[in-house]
Amino acid sequence: MTEKKRIYIFTDGSCDTTSGHGGWAYLLTYNGSQKEAAGYEGNTTNNRMELTAAVRALQALKEPCNVTLTTDSQYLKKAFTDGWLKNWQKNGWRTANKAPVKNKDLWLELLELSKQHELNWDWTKGHAGHPENERVDELALKARKERRTI
Repeated sequence: MTEKKRIYIFTDGSCDTTSGHGGWAYLLTYNGSQKEAAGYEGNTTNNRMELTAAVRALQALKEPCNVTLTTDSQYLKKAFTDGWLKNWQKNGWRTANKAPVKNKDLWLELLELSKQHELNWDWTKGHAGHPENERVDELALKARKERRTI
């Protein structure tokens, strides 16, 4: 049996809450090489951009991989690591307060993508000097400000 490729993914989202302009970015590292991408969306939220970054990064993988995904979003990480997603599904996509789960479309996509990979979640504090996190923050902000895919 062939061993899966070991991929490290770093993601970030950016949103101007006043205008609703948002950006997402990811950085993939494998065997010393890197690939990065970023994009723009209007009328969005920071959480949607965080989720979109993870979706786009996982979509960029061409085969099942062993992935460590590092994010500065507790919302994204804890949904997977603290059982939030399982509870939301069990409760008919409702939160503990019985409100509809926001961003259900992206959560569903992430769930499907996560089935294709061995996925491990890691969290880093944003704006704290983590080089890859700083890079994806810079890319997401640039995409948002320039309103374009990079």
